[in-house]
Amino acid sequence: MPDIPADCIRLSSGYPAPGLIPVKELEASVSKLLREEKDLPLHYLGSKKVEELNTFLQALMVERSMLRQSDGVLITSGACQAIDLIARLLIDDETVVVVESPTYMEALEIFQNYTKHFISIGVDDAGLLTEQLEVELAGRKRNGLKLPRVLYTIPTFQNPTGTTMSEERREHLLKLSKEYDFLVIEDDAYGNVYFEQGMDSLKSMSRGEDSRVLYVGSLSKIVAPGMRIGWVAADKQFLQGLSWFKKDLDHPFAQASMGAFLENVDLQKHFTTLRKVYRDKCDLLLSELKQHLPDSVSWFVPKGGYFVWVKVPDIDTSKLLEHAVAEGVSYVPGKYFYLNQQEGLEYLRLSFSYASESDISEGVKRLGKVIHSAVY
Repeated sequence: MPDIPADCIRLSSGYPAPGLIPVKELEASVSKLLREEKDLPLHYLGSKKVEELNTFLQALMVERSMLRQSDGVLITSGACQAIDLIARLLIDDETVVVVESPTYMEALEIFQNYTKHFISIGVDDAGLLTEQLEVELAGRKRNGLKLPRVLYTIPTFQNPTGTTMSEERREHLLKLSKEYDFLVIEDDAYGNVYFEQGMDSLKSMSRGEDSRVLYVGSLSKIVAPGMRIGWVAADKQFLQGLSWFKKDLDHPFAQASMGAFLENVDLQKHFTTLRKVYRDKCDLLLSELKQHLPDSVSWFVPKGGYFVWVKVPDIDTSKLLEHAVAEGVSYVPGKYFYLNQQEGLEYLRLSFSYASESDISEGVKRLGKVIHSAVY
């Protein structure tokens, strides 16, 4: 990505809305924590609030029917550390990994640190194309090729496409994971950012003793990304393996601060507020796209999350970005979300989460001007 000027409207930024970061509540919680516990949260071993955070996250998982009796929760420094720890434990240079195409760029970078063997499966408006996956798996088995050990998916409000995997495909994916003996990493960073109603997670749908789903959660999109609070929910023995690799790579003060915050906040009320804000922003973005973009341009309509995935036929959006930035608006070119970047040249990702409503309207107007000039 090129450098984005400070005065550019950032429809590229997948950050929470500034007004939804609970600054005052976090300030009050941290002040209370330090007042009551003095230096304790600032030591290696940290505050008792760290354990309380773990208990809170476990309760959150139980509430969504995601913890079996043998499961537990391991707190990580964001979802990326969780994904990296899982990769360290499961992936070597001969491991085959299945990824969605397109998918989260940071996850691609992590997996490529460990292996060069990938299977890319497409995504449409109902999520991962599990029938395409089944054909690929059956063909590999028939031809004696190595089968995957791990599949990585963002089934709910996917980054970058904003799409949600249908219940039918979720069930099909779980069936394939057992039939072909692979584990599923479910990245659910956006699962609580729904506009009307949420979806049952893959983890909750795989409650039997043979659960193959490693659930990765995050508070980055619903509280504050700079706190770096993520977690893995999985079998306790598996979590023990992750903890060996994690060692002492913790942030005790951040975890204690988040534990203190969650103890004193009505999280459900906070969820209700952010869902309405993001729903309204998404509706505005979609309305502006319809008004200002050429008829040849298309996009998926998300039911939650932060993003809208746009297709601009016959245009290389990475080259178009230079003109967009000159016009004062930025986006993320689609190629960055693909293993084979040529597959993403016609796409771009817009975020409605960070920009103000006035910037969304003006930003799409500027983007429309740039695309019209390129198309006509």
